[in-house]
Amino acid sequence: MFLRSRSRLRAAVTAAAVGAGVLVAATPATAAPAAGTRAYLVITAPGDTAGAKTAISGNSGTVFASYDAIGVIVAHSGASDFASRMRGVTGVQKVGATRTSDVPAEAANPAIPAAPSQVTPTTTETVRSDMSQIGADKAWAVNQGSPDVTVGILDTGVDDQHYDLKANFDAANSASCAYGKLDTRAGSWRDTGTHGTHVAGTVAAAKNGKGAIGVAPGVKIASVRIAENPSGLFFPENTICAFVFSGDRGFEVTNNSYYTDPWMFNCPDNLDQDAILEGVKRAIAYAEGKGVLNVAAAGNENYNLANKTSDSSSPNDSTPVNRTVTNSCLKVPGEVSGVVNVSSITSSNTKSSFSNYGTDKIAVAAPGDSVYSTVPGGKYSSMSGTSMASPHVAGVAALLKSVKPTATLAELRGLLATQADDLSCTDSRCSGTTAKNNFFGEGRVDAFAAVDGGTTPEPGKVFENTADVTIPDAGTAVTSTITVSGVTGNAPATLKVDVNIVHTYRGDLVIDLIAPDGTAYRLKNSSSSDGADNVVATYTVNASTEVANGAWKLQVRDVYRADTGYINSWKLTF
Repeated sequence: MFLRSRSRLRAAVTAAAVGAGVLVAATPATAAPAAGTRAYLVITAPGDTAGAKTAISGNSGTVFASYDAIGVIVAHSGASDFASRMRGVTGVQKVGATRTSDVPAEAANPAIPAAPSQVTPTTTETVRSDMSQIGADKAWAVNQGSPDVTVGILDTGVDDQHYDLKANFDAANSASCAYGKLDTRAGSWRDTGTHGTHVAGTVAAAKNGKGAIGVAPGVKIASVRIAENPSGLFFPENTICAFVFSGDRGFEVTNNSYYTDPWMFNCPDNLDQDAILEGVKRAIAYAEGKGVLNVAAAGNENYNLANKTSDSSSPNDSTPVNRTVTNSCLKVPGEVSGVVNVSSITSSNTKSSFSNYGTDKIAVAAPGDSVYSTVPGGKYSSMSGTSMASPHVAGVAALLKSVKPTATLAELRGLLATQADDLSCTDSRCSGTTAKNNFFGEGRVDAFAAVDGGTTPEPGKVFENTADVTIPDAGTAVTSTITVSGVTGNAPATLKVDVNIVHTYRGDLVIDLIAPDGTAYRLKNSSSSDGADNVVATYTVNASTEVANGAWKLQVRDVYRADTGYINSWKLTF
């Protein structure tokens, strides 16, 4: 199920070996599956699938696809006891049905999605708020990303002929994994909806003067379609195929704006779902072993992933039931270890109303409300969802890989975290610190930091005060002090002042930076028309005439009545 909006929306080739012989390009079959045919994952030890394949044939099944290097076979069978019989076969570790509906007829001979007619955009590129919010506009002036970096869009497909995408599209490394078997026929990767094309534009729409600009407009994108048509669902065998293909083709980053259907959460105490968990985890590990950083959307249910209790939406390919779930049940791929799981924020840096959250479940956050991007046919549209947040992070990861081509996956994850801008809690469900909490993880990703040297500030150059200071309503000014020491000479002409104030009407506030000698630098004036909550902003001050060391103060005054708040934290970067 793709993760676009506030509600969960549905929306002849020669066989060729790929990589280590794991994937074989599909030659579509001709016989449609019989009624009652279901799909199963049969799990063995990696590289030891031969015996299981023989047993599948001997137990009323057929081998539909096989990923030998990870020990995962996709089998089809119409026998109701197929799984139980296969679980008793020597060498078979796990077996599970991947869906609660029949394998669709389209699996036998998948149609190539039609190429949409194209229009050339006439609108001039502008810097959209989501891009400036993460510093992408500043990043473009430094590094727009390397064409040696490829981001795989694992989704509903991508319109490869879109005006803003065609220059960066890598057809040679695009394919379909719908129905669980690799299909490398030309066009198999095309979009069967709009979702994947929108995601692709957020990552890497070209900077060409028209339409939209992606976070990393200089990198390549490849499409791996995993959504089936017409259901629009992303079944486990499709996901497994896509991650293996991504590893074999050497993608640097993948974006995964979906969860693996039909179960929102896969629980290890259910034999079918346990096999799904094992298969998807192995495929992700395989891709990571090939150097792929996987980024995923956290989901749109406004659900605390660290406190799971129930699920009434699964299975979504037949009739959903109410069931009890626990924290051992995982939403995949986002909750798989190593995957960068992304929550969504609004333009005012609060959690999007739909975004999932959870302690140690969210890595970083990015804009996901009303994101403007590409859709098929040379067109554009605004969409909301963690699906729209995730590709911002994939784009930042691609920029990091562009400037640090030898960085390991651990280093890339670490840089995404340490370079992220801290965001404080904004409602009672949020817990943790400004530096890391269950809404935003390590904070909002920073594209400019990714290319501006790719490192965090030098030790000793950043000073922070996280003590709360109450701001009296229509009262006298209050201050919060940071004492700076160990910095030689004067402050820079680009002194960075990060301010985080919780307040119910930010237009009430006048904010000044007070230098050690008492000089005041105005950061923000009051405004009776600005009724939004909170001040979460970064200000740049030319403080080059000021001695760096000494007591710097953030001074805040509430000049109107009725609303209250407090200084949550602030920091200086020299």
